[in-house]
Amino acid sequence: MNNSNLEIKSLGAIYSLQNGYSLKKILCIVLIIVIVFLFFPWTQNIRSNGKITTLEQQYRPQKINSPIPGKISKWYVKEGDFVKKGDTILVLTEIKDDYLDPDLILQTKNQLDAKKMGIVYYQKKVLSMQRQIKNLNQSKLYKIEQLKNKFIQLNNKLKAENAELEANENELSLLKNQYERQLKMYDEGLVSQTQLQQRNIQYQNSIAKKIISENKIAQTLQEININKIEISGTEQEYLEKINKTDGDNFQSLNQITTSQGEIAKLQNQLNNYTIRNGMYILTAPQDGQIVQANKSGIGEILKEGEAISTIVPNKMDYAVELFIQPFNLPLIQKNQRVRFVFDGYPAIVFSGWPAGSYGTFSGRVSAIENTISENGMYRLLVSEESIEKKWPSKLRIGAGANGIILLNDVSIWYELWRNINGFPVDFYEPKNTPKDEKK
Repeated sequence: MNNSNLEIKSLGAIYSLQNGYSLKKILCIVLIIVIVFLFFPWTQNIRSNGKITTLEQQYRPQKINSPIPGKISKWYVKEGDFVKKGDTILVLTEIKDDYLDPDLILQTKNQLDAKKMGIVYYQKKVLSMQRQIKNLNQSKLYKIEQLKNKFIQLNNKLKAENAELEANENELSLLKNQYERQLKMYDEGLVSQTQLQQRNIQYQNSIAKKIISENKIAQTLQEININKIEISGTEQEYLEKINKTDGDNFQSLNQITTSQGEIAKLQNQLNNYTIRNGMYILTAPQDGQIVQANKSGIGEILKEGEAISTIVPNKMDYAVELFIQPFNLPLIQKNQRVRFVFDGYPAIVFSGWPAGSYGTFSGRVSAIENTISENGMYRLLVSEESIEKKWPSKLRIGAGANGIILLNDVSIWYELWRNINGFPVDFYEPKNTPKDEKK
């Protein structure tokens, strides 16, 4: 009995000794594991929720608006249909009084052609008036030259008449002297009365010749004055004719300028009518799917610029828009890597170990807006990074995405110490990948 008790106590002591030794060993191993774990790398990150969009505006869903007011005449598509660029969506009919005339374009074109022909006629009239002015100037030169020649002839005639008058005056002086001597001799009885009368007749004839010469000179002077007046009158007459023709010419030129302005206006109207005529058929601006039709049926009235439906493009360059707090903005740089979990795609996420996560997709920050959004946060655009794997092809605009913006790699103990003390995340400077360096 005593031996049995001793054996039991011995076995208990041995078990207690082994059990204590195992616990210490386990604790040491756990401690070593924890210490080693604290030195594992941890990727600092910023979490943010966003939604799927596109980098380029042309690939985003867009409204199809009516460029003109009109009435729906016929639909060619329905909601959910896929269309190609240029496919007809609907046809409108005109509702404005100014454009109801079916021959509006033809009539405007006829008016334009008539105005153009009017300009041609006025141009010909201007050429005719310019030739008329040239002829008037030529006729004026000929007429003035003719009158000047006549003036020269009259001056020559005046000189001859002055010479004739001078000869008559000399003859008169001589005959007067002879008559006076003859009269004295008659008084002395040296000559007969008949001889005295002959001398008197000769003297009187000389006086008449002198008077005739003086009259001729006076008449010639009068003709010279008339010639001068006629020259002035001719210049005035032709000046009035040329001025009148010039006035008609300028009036025609003004009419041409006015017609050119009217032609430009009619051409503008014709172009507007032609362009408007092509706006009655609304076509798809790009390949895509027709959704959210705002009008239905036939005969509904559309206002100018009113949205008819929305088209979702087939081709999309997907991106994700994320919103971050202002205090995180300095940590974000262009080309910074981001991991995503898209709605509808299962994923296992290890926040600090992105490489160990499953079902996540990679992207890079492509744009950072410098203005704060209405929600008080800054907007980022993140594009696809297809180094690892492409984003799912079935993504849709507006779907949700949970973003993990990757920052510096630090030790776990440092990250715990930072969070315990409330320190901010380390400032981040991204390292360019070889792909970025090639760009």
